[in-house]
Amino acid sequence: MPGKSTQKPANKKPVRKSTASQKEPRKKSSKASSRGAPTGSSKKPSDQNSQAKQAESGKPKRQWKGKLLALLILLLTLFAAWMIYLDAEVRKAFDGKKWALPAKVYARPLALYPGRLLSPEQLQAELQWADYRASGQVDRPGTYKRAGDTWQIYRRGFPFWDGPEASRVIKVTISSGRIARVSDADGTQALIRLEPQYIGGIFPVHNEDRELVRLEDVPPVLVAALIITEDKRFFEHWGISPTGIARAMVANMQAGRMVQGGSTLTQQLVKNFFLTNERSLSRKVQEAFMSLLLELHYDKEEILEAYINEVYLGQAGRRGIHGFGLASRFYFGKPLRELDHAEIATLVGLVKGASFYNPRRNPQRSKERRDLILRLMADSKIISEADSLRAMRSPLLTASPRRAGQREYPAFLELAKQQLQQDYRLQDLQSEGLRIFTTLDPWVQNAVEQAADSHLSRLENRAPSLKNKLETAAVVTSVDGGEIRALLGARDASFFGFNRALNAKRAVGSLAKPAVYLAALRSGNYHWGTLVDDAPVTVEGQDGSLWQPQNYDKTSHGLLPMQETLQRSLNQATARLGMTVGLNNVVDELTRLGIRDDIPPYPSLLLGAMSLSPLEMTQMYQTIASEGFLMPLRTIDAVTTAEGDMLSSYAIRGQQVYDPVTMEWLTAGLKAVVRDGTARRLNSLPQPLAGKTGTSDDQRDAWYAGFDNRHLGVIWVGMDDNTAMPFTGSSGALPIWQETFRRIGTEPLAPPRNLVQIPVNEQGQLMDEDCSATVYEFPVAWQEKDRISCESGVKSLGREIRSWLDRLF
Repeated sequence: MPGKSTQKPANKKPVRKSTASQKEPRKKSSKASSRGAPTGSSKKPSDQNSQAKQAESGKPKRQWKGKLLALLILLLTLFAAWMIYLDAEVRKAFDGKKWALPAKVYARPLALYPGRLLSPEQLQAELQWADYRASGQVDRPGTYKRAGDTWQIYRRGFPFWDGPEASRVIKVTISSGRIARVSDADGTQALIRLEPQYIGGIFPVHNEDRELVRLEDVPPVLVAALIITEDKRFFEHWGISPTGIARAMVANMQAGRMVQGGSTLTQQLVKNFFLTNERSLSRKVQEAFMSLLLELHYDKEEILEAYINEVYLGQAGRRGIHGFGLASRFYFGKPLRELDHAEIATLVGLVKGASFYNPRRNPQRSKERRDLILRLMADSKIISEADSLRAMRSPLLTASPRRAGQREYPAFLELAKQQLQQDYRLQDLQSEGLRIFTTLDPWVQNAVEQAADSHLSRLENRAPSLKNKLETAAVVTSVDGGEIRALLGARDASFFGFNRALNAKRAVGSLAKPAVYLAALRSGNYHWGTLVDDAPVTVEGQDGSLWQPQNYDKTSHGLLPMQETLQRSLNQATARLGMTVGLNNVVDELTRLGIRDDIPPYPSLLLGAMSLSPLEMTQMYQTIASEGFLMPLRTIDAVTTAEGDMLSSYAIRGQQVYDPVTMEWLTAGLKAVVRDGTARRLNSLPQPLAGKTGTSDDQRDAWYAGFDNRHLGVIWVGMDDNTAMPFTGSSGALPIWQETFRRIGTEPLAPPRNLVQIPVNEQGQLMDEDCSATVYEFPVAWQEKDRISCESGVKSLGREIRSWLDRLF
């Protein structure tokens, strides 16, 4: 068909154009527009431009929406991550140990048993320091009643290191300064301990302290008073209270300042537990979310218990008082369960402002707050109206903040901390809530503090130029165990600073002389009646220098019995004796007695020209007082966990380094120092006692070391700048020892078990038993030594008369 064939080529091109135009309309339009040709497009150029503009303007809108969506997703992701982090922090803190609990340090418990040396004054003081209250009716733990010499005490229960003991009523009868009888309420005699006094803590850097209590041990009245005062809807909200926040905002806007917080108890706990006191919107937002998370994971009782233990309620020196448990003891001297309604309201009032409502510093303000809370308690039917009115009429009374039960003993605690760190990490001591039972005796500590302060004041009155310049240090130990019973590191016993008892290295003077006489006695060539020449001494040193010691009175006294040279502390006689027995032998005795410092064998060491601390001198005299048993001085009896499980028990350690007979023999000479020598002013105390005075060159240091049958005490007095004083050991240090031992009670030394008395003539020769001569003490073995007859008895009797006249005048 000719027609069909002629039209086919003519139709191919338009169809192809139409197809191309439908598939690529933008591309074609763009190209045609750029060349100015209308090929393939049936629209006008103006319509094409308008359509292009609309397409271009829609593109940024879609991009902006995409970016906004991406940003929103990012913010939600970050918020989710932040919430996960907050949730982890909240759960980590609450599931684990909530607080870094400082180790609580306790003094020794007061053991009561028949025969113990105990004055009524000490028992009264110990009860008061332990916050016991005198009462007509001994009907609850922590109360006592005295009737003449008999005391009825309701002892509190306490978790001692060797097991907990329940509360019990006991009776104690004191006669002539000793316990005559101790019994339970039913009359059964027993050894009973009073709970030990708290004497301080080993605190972390922030110095927070608290006494953890369980919610079931908190009086329900206190819990109810806390809730109605601080957060009435506590058991209804989920951690935050929108109505409370709104109410606070209105009140703050009306007042023009911050007068209300609107925080729930949960928010307060979060702020104290996790956050800072910063006032900012971001912190408040974080506080709110953490409160919600806390409420999500933990029940109300757990949150409330944590709050009761966390809340800040005051300051005791460097110690922050946190929680109602510790606040109860700090302000009222009693555990929470013993508080009355007025005391409960006072503590709850502190939550609003511990300093502002402090009952000691701001009693009127505190009482107004207390009474307001008591009215709220009555309105809410927590207590009756009558109880509320009765409590409001009661005076605002608090326990003394200076009572012994609230003070610390910095010098003793420093040494205790050093000894503890031999076995425990400091981090554990600061955070694990360990209970440390120490050897400190509060009665002895108080006695030495009072004696030191009063005597230094007297010395400064005698020498006004020394006002506020004299310092002191003291160490008192138990003779039989080496337990440190008192430690004074400065005149101001509360001073946290340079501890002179541990760190002041001072010339010891004549306190070193017993080592010289010990070397002589152990040589076998000397006894207390041996004659020693107190003539001038000159010793030439390796460099050609001359050492020429002099007596305190600048006088030589000729030949004298060795005991007399010690009791009069004669320098020339001691130096001659030391050079005779040998410097190295004297150094050996000092080392054997417990001195650990390197001691060069210079002649001047014979008179104490070496610098040692009071603690080091105590170690030396401890070996003498304990009859030759060298034991490390210790401050720790036991360590337990917070739950009462035993961790460590520290028994007496040491070794017998001297024959007890030798130490008894040396002690006989030290008794003579007290009886007839430089320490004879102690004759006002029950005898016999033993000791030695010490005075360094130019009277820069005054010392006294002495002991009875129970305690050893070493006292130092001097000035930090090492200048001279117008005082000696007998006038500067000994009176402190004297007053201390008068207050704590003196128990005379027991008669020697291994010594006998033998008369000695003027030539230092042993005489027959019936001879009239000066009698000295000797080891029993010396009875077998050769003796002379009584031919020189008249001369010896004349010497006794002269000695008696010397002592008299």
